[in-house]
Amino acid sequence: MKLNSKKKIKSAFESMMFVWGYPLEAKEAADIFDINKDDAYGLFKELQNEYEQEGRGIRIREINKAFQYITISENEEYVEKLCTPVKVKKLSQAALEVLAIIAYKQPITKSEIDAIRGIKCDRVIEGLEKKELVEVRGRSEKIGRPLIYGTTNEFLKKFGFGSIKEIPEIDDLEDTINEKKIEGIPELHEQIEMEI
Repeated sequence: MKLNSKKKIKSAFESMMFVWGYPLEAKEAADIFDINKDDAYGLFKELQNEYEQEGRGIRIREINKAFQYITISENEEYVEKLCTPVKVKKLSQAALEVLAIIAYKQPITKSEIDAIRGIKCDRVIEGLEKKELVEVRGRSEKIGRPLIYGTTNEFLKKFGFGSIKEIPEIDDLEDTINEKKIEGIPELHEQIEMEI
């Protein structure tokens, strides 16, 4: 790919991300330019590095091979002063527990979640679905073919993860839930309070 051509495509990618608002998939951007998706992905990564190296107030975040503009946390107080404060809704302890179970054990059925928590969690799951943090991923092969749940790209976005592999490790989720020590994953808890 020629240098002029690369520069033009990267410039277009910037405009597309700005206007699109949602994470822009490398494959979708590649199709627009009729280029290989790996080439498009590489150009996005170059742009991401350029923004990082130049110390700009916005960065490009990757979410499952899709890219989106975000502001840097160092400028949070200035953005807050500019914008009208929005009331932050925190997740309940129950919602936090169920979300953690789904994040660490996905794909997982409702009955498996209930068994870990020791209490039914239908309403909690419905609430998490409404917030678009979890979604139905299909059906289990077990008897009755129950629905299976997993986290969404919105979950990744809210917590600042590029992929599910970036979630902090936790030794034994079931023991943690049973002992009510969800603070064992402070990064998730802080992010929930900040962004949901």
